[in-house]
Amino acid sequence: MFNSIINRSTTLVVDELKIRLIGNKDSARITAYYQKNRAYLQPWEPLRDENFFLPEGWEKRLLQLNELHKHNLAYYFVITTKDSDDIIGVINFSNLVKHPFYACHVGYSLAEAYQGKGIMHRALDVVVEWIFAEKQFHRIMAAYMPRNKRSGKVLEDLGFEKEGRAKEYLLINGKWEDHILTAKTNHNWVPPK
Repeated sequence: MFNSIINRSTTLVVDELKIRLIGNKDSARITAYYQKNRAYLQPWEPLRDENFFLPEGWEKRLLQLNELHKHNLAYYFVITTKDSDDIIGVINFSNLVKHPFYACHVGYSLAEAYQGKGIMHRALDVVVEWIFAEKQFHRIMAAYMPRNKRSGKVLEDLGFEKEGRAKEYLLINGKWEDHILTAKTNHNWVPPK
């Protein structure tokens, strides 16, 4: 088991990694992440408007994300190392629904240069623990394309169970793609106070 720090802040630490909520000052860093990994991530993501790859586009998007964070409607985390503020990955929770569902979706990506080092496994593990313990969610759902074996392995190793296959589930890179549907349930869930 790894050492982790989980508290009421929005920065989580595991090993050499820092996972924190994205902030308004991150436009240059998140732009650099998506620009550098544009070709690598393209087969796994929706088609992006050109503004998505520009600092000006991210400045506007960060204002929206800040509002979503403030109202507990979404959480967009970035992964960095303790030695650098450069973003090497992202984890986002969306479609947050409380009573009576207490569930959300999770999505993530990791820079090409950091693949195969167990980074997403460790980062996602600590953030899932955070949303269960701090935000009192009961269920987290994740979907991946059947050919994305790496993503499937990360989810399986973290206890996400396969629940089915959805035909033409998401429009990815301009094409409707089937997805394997998975979920993880918080067996220690207690009702929020």
